[in-house]
Amino acid sequence: MIKLILTDIDGVWTDGGMFYDQTGNEWKKFNTSDSAGVLFSKKMNIPVGIITGEDTEIVRRRSEKLNIEYLFQGISDKVAVAEKIKNELNIEWKDIAYIGDDIGDVKLLQKVGFSCCPNNSPDYIKDLVHYVTKKNGGEGAFREFVEYIFKDVNFLSII
Repeated sequence: MIKLILTDIDGVWTDGGMFYDQTGNEWKKFNTSDSAGVLFSKKMNIPVGIITGEDTEIVRRRSEKLNIEYLFQGISDKVAVAEKIKNELNIEWKDIAYIGDDIGDVKLLQKVGFSCCPNNSPDYIKDLVHYVTKKNGGEGAFREFVEYIFKDVNFLSII
């Protein structure tokens, strides 16, 4: 049984694109349907954590808006951060689900009990995960990931 859901951001919650304006502001586009994945997880009493290599105010604000329990940004060793959360919650690797999309996610994808990537991930990532979403990153892949984990749950009965 999954007891913790972890996710990357860029390439999962976004399409991986980054927009910069002339004054140096960075913009990311999030798909609001992914917020339902967070809601479903909370209704199932499963904490959600973001572990991302980027460090942006945008992701912090999105995390706060959705009341995500764990946010770690600017991370190069995602396994070490996941291990810290795992130990804090007193759970095992098999109890963790993670969705990531690229080379910075490989070690954590290989370690967790359930691994996933968006459909537009490179083939070498698709080859090592348990599930590849039908949706691309930025198109609701996180929500699909959560719904797949809890595929036997009637979400209408818990909201």
